[in-house]
Amino acid sequence: MNTIRILPEKVASQIAAGEVIDRPASVVRELIDNSIDAGADRIVVRIENGGKGLIKVSDNGKGMSRDDLLLCVERHATSKIETASDLFSIKSLGFRGEALPSIASVSRMKLTSRPKDRMEGNRLKIAGGKLTGIAETGAPVGNEVEVGALFFNIPARRKFLRAARTETDHIIDTFTRVALPFPGINFKLDDAGKTLMNLPAHDHQLPRLSALLGRKVAESITEAQERIHDLGVSVYLAPWELSRTRGDRLYVYVNGRNIRDRLVTRAIIEGYGQRLMKGHYPQAVIFLEIDPSKVDVNVHPTKQEVRFHNSRDVFQAIVSTIEKALACSINPLYAQMPDQVPSFVSDISEPFPEFSQPALTQGIPARAGEPEQSAISELPQIIGQLGNTYILCQVKDGLLVVDQHAAHERIMYENLKKGFSNSRIEVQALLIPHKLELSAKEKRVIQEKGDRLQRFGIELEHFGGNTFLLRAVPALLENVEWDSFLSEFLAELEEGEPEDDILLDKALTVMACHGAIRAGYRMTDEEITHLFYQLEEMDLPTNCPHGRPIFKHFTYYEIEKMFKRVV
Repeated sequence: MNTIRILPEKVASQIAAGEVIDRPASVVRELIDNSIDAGADRIVVRIENGGKGLIKVSDNGKGMSRDDLLLCVERHATSKIETASDLFSIKSLGFRGEALPSIASVSRMKLTSRPKDRMEGNRLKIAGGKLTGIAETGAPVGNEVEVGALFFNIPARRKFLRAARTETDHIIDTFTRVALPFPGINFKLDDAGKTLMNLPAHDHQLPRLSALLGRKVAESITEAQERIHDLGVSVYLAPWELSRTRGDRLYVYVNGRNIRDRLVTRAIIEGYGQRLMKGHYPQAVIFLEIDPSKVDVNVHPTKQEVRFHNSRDVFQAIVSTIEKALACSINPLYAQMPDQVPSFVSDISEPFPEFSQPALTQGIPARAGEPEQSAISELPQIIGQLGNTYILCQVKDGLLVVDQHAAHERIMYENLKKGFSNSRIEVQALLIPHKLELSAKEKRVIQEKGDRLQRFGIELEHFGGNTFLLRAVPALLENVEWDSFLSEFLAELEEGEPEDDILLDKALTVMACHGAIRAGYRMTDEEITHLFYQLEEMDLPTNCPHGRPIFKHFTYYEIEKMFKRVV
């Protein structure tokens, strides 16, 4: 007796449907894609019971004839491609010819369609993949697809659907992602007669972003476009202050198709760089326009995974575009300053004094002779320190709060990085070597990579057993708890070679963190002024190397609102 058999067509269709349709939101995505491909400029989606009861998608696209209506529910019937070579030049959102037959095989579906050149339309009914009837009917131009009783014939699949509210949330997210790159199309989403979203058509992208991301985010967005060879990159970037602990506000599109891609996500985060804290994701929208022959969208039935033929070029293009856009944007902190120049320091007629506290001045070298005058005509008035941790300043438009450790950490990091790139980190020999008791693991790291430690200005001598003598350190590091510093530094060094950019960045971040002034250190006004002056010259004066913010600006309006002076 044979053990291998061919599955019945009905079972094969239900298995195929499981790859394409896993929940009501998948139905919504596939039907909206078809409406966009049909040239519609008005699309209405109606749902009931989270899509488990009803999903109806209506559009004013070109419609279908009676014969096309019958063919569209057959597997692999499509108007988008004709030959295998067409798979390498796909411009439409749909192309597989699987969506409608997959939906039809697991639901009770009605399709009503009327082309522009006909006075009457046709309505087709199908249940569980079986055609139950087709007849002429009055209908507006376009298509209407009504999907009811989803998974009625697959109880196991229906049982795993979530509550109506959860499924509705998934539909809203899908609806949002599909609608975002098409501002010229009017989208509407109704739930049991109640309008959830109404997105009017616009000529520009920003109104659509405002409707979906919120006005506060849209108003603060930085927009930029780059074309690198045959790759077009358009970015809409929210400030780092509005980052989230989830990546649910990252929207990525390739030729109008919403995708989820780890490579692109990494490129976005790298583009933001140290403006983001670890584990945080920005709110950003990325549009990629690429030759269809250089991207493979035929990877998965859901069409949300792609493969780039030259992924490295795509990665670098995204990183470069985001870095340039953020570098050119004016930080909101400085928007209230005269001439919009990112500077703290007023006109100075005397050189900066020398300070007695090495923890601060070692990382902030004084300028020889007369310093150049700043472009800013007024200096923020230093009010004092809060808890010997936060510097409070009065600025033109309110209150400025500065984290002194984060600010000095940024200065230390960039000075160390410049010294390392120039292969000239200044080394300070310790008059009395510091004795360190290390673990066996740390001892092994030193024995294997001790020569590389010297590149960072750290000199260790084995004293016997697990004991080492610390004889020299980078001159910028003062008042450091050496045991804690070496333990953390060696943990980073163990992961790779100092030449590796990621490792180097981690190692310098550890050094800057341990070398910067600590919370609780009492600063003089002169030291604060010197700190601000040096911070002004940094490449990224807004965030510490860990991504934490250095500043917080409170406007007079925000303060008066807190005290109910304004409503």
